[in-house]
Amino acid sequence: MHWHWLRWDDLRLDDLYDALALRCRVFILEQGPFQDPDGVDRHCWHLLGRDDAGVLQAYLRVVDPGLQYEEPSIGRVISSPERRGSGLGRLLVGEGVARCETAWPGRGIRISAQARLQRFYADFGFEAVGEPYLEDGIPHLEMLRRPGGD
Repeated sequence: MHWHWLRWDDLRLDDLYDALALRCRVFILEQGPFQDPDGVDRHCWHLLGRDDAGVLQAYLRVVDPGLQYEEPSIGRVISSPERRGSGLGRLLVGEGVARCETAWPGRGIRISAQARLQRFYADFGFEAVGEPYLEDGIPHLEMLRRPGGD
């Protein structure tokens, strides 16, 4: 997998198109309608994972600290449906955590995770904080990875 870590202004049109197409395919077509482009993308780092042919297979964004939470926040975590079960999601989140630790050393990372993925994110040091809540009709948990948490 070839990883590209880019700010909004550094995304090429093809990067943006591919990311929004993959997000739409899963977050809107599979999980139900919601407003995916939320105005936050302009204030994020974008991590794109492309295969050897250049096809986008994985994506996440990291929202700058202070916009959604005090900490940086990983979100819109997605791998292509064809790659599910291959371990790509683990590679993606691991890469995202590593990029956050480099960009904001000594800071925690906060996420809004689908509740069904609590154990997955716990493997990366995230702990549930607060009570479950519904977001776009899907149960979610706020989770925090404390600095240096593994």
